[in-house]
Amino acid sequence: MEKSLISLCLLSGLSIGNSFAQTPSKPNILLIVADDCAYYDIGCFGAVNNKTPNIDALARQGIKFNCAYNSVSMSTPTRHCLYTGMYPMHHGGYANHSRVNDDVKSLPSYLGELGYRVGLAGKWHINPLANFPFEEVSGFPKGCTSPKTDYTTDGIKEFMGRETLQPFCLVLASINPHVPWTGGDASVFDRKKLQLPPHFVDTEATREYYARYLAEIGLLDQQVGDAMKILQDKDLLKNTLIIFISEQGPQFAGAKWTNWSAGVKSAMLASWKGVIRPGTETSAIVQYEDILPTFIEIAGGNVPDVIDGKSLVNILQGKTEKHHKYAYHVHNNIPEGPAYPIRSISDGKYRLIWNLTPEATYIEKHIEKNEWHVSWKTQDTEQARRILKRYQHRPEYELYDITKDPFELDNLADKIEYKQKKAELIRELESWMKQQKDTGIDKDVPRTPNKKRAQNPSAA
Repeated sequence: MEKSLISLCLLSGLSIGNSFAQTPSKPNILLIVADDCAYYDIGCFGAVNNKTPNIDALARQGIKFNCAYNSVSMSTPTRHCLYTGMYPMHHGGYANHSRVNDDVKSLPSYLGELGYRVGLAGKWHINPLANFPFEEVSGFPKGCTSPKTDYTTDGIKEFMGRETLQPFCLVLASINPHVPWTGGDASVFDRKKLQLPPHFVDTEATREYYARYLAEIGLLDQQVGDAMKILQDKDLLKNTLIIFISEQGPQFAGAKWTNWSAGVKSAMLASWKGVIRPGTETSAIVQYEDILPTFIEIAGGNVPDVIDGKSLVNILQGKTEKHHKYAYHVHNNIPEGPAYPIRSISDGKYRLIWNLTPEATYIEKHIEKNEWHVSWKTQDTEQARRILKRYQHRPEYELYDITKDPFELDNLADKIEYKQKKAELIRELESWMKQQKDTGIDKDVPRTPNKKRAQNPSAA
């Protein structure tokens, strides 16, 4: 009842303790999703090699989330979490290229019942499609591994500008900067002057492919600018919530397909004229599962118990600086390589990573065949040996102070002064796994979908 009252007040234009909480009607929603983009390569999150002026403009117009995370650093499960509001084991589609349980409900169904047109332009990577009944909006490439990155905004123009009293929710899912890194203008980057992330081995091939990847971030930024111009031209900015997320890290060793921050931390921004105070930041811990319940609340609905996420409305209104106490992450390596299950937890200052099979060698099939990764193995240097060992041979526990060591190179797990923090995070992680019915090692197997309806794990 309380949540319904808050939603009613928000939608009727009444102030809820904040002069910025004024909306004349149900807002439109634009959710922009990048594809394999590191948070640290977005300008306002500290990029040193490239510029992202259109994305940065969203930060100036709204709020920057400094502790936003996905739960799985792979495209299919990340999008399953995003569109269902459920943690990976709960919706069942936790492995890459897997499918959610048959009766799992998603974004287009929830918002459709609340009177919204819900469309998706670009990448899908969600299964089964029957559980995700988006209207397909044309113009943006759907295949993330296609070398063709040309796009047209005609489809999203038509969708946004359709003559209807219905509000819309549009997901603009770019394929940039996913490999093969053929889009944008890589010639603008002087390979010799690039500042590589510290978990990269410095080779000519690394610099070449990093430049190509950065070029696709430029194309991503262009797409963001195009979408914003359409909203402006159609006078829709005054009543549209815009959220940008960078998805997981890129397809470089130590980012995508890992539970390090380079894989699971997100560049997340939100802009909503008249509701979000421009130029604000928050260190509240948020996860992608929180985005759907946010949309449901601002659309005037009640968030069902089956959803694991928690609405961000109070953060958007500037009413709180706190959200979750911990962020949680999972990795199951099949079908990307041999089994290598990982779980992790973060309290915003520390990250604990639990490698469930530390005796195994970590192998990801796409990484292994890349030219830049082959070049790493040919380097007979201390730096190369250290980085490759960190990537392929991991201890059971890793503990990092991510505020001082954001690239997680100094493992504190065996230091006596961190014994209490390590024990706390292990205890909390195991409790979450139990609540999610996550049995760990035996989950990293070929995925057999559960035909039964997903139930609220906290009630089980």
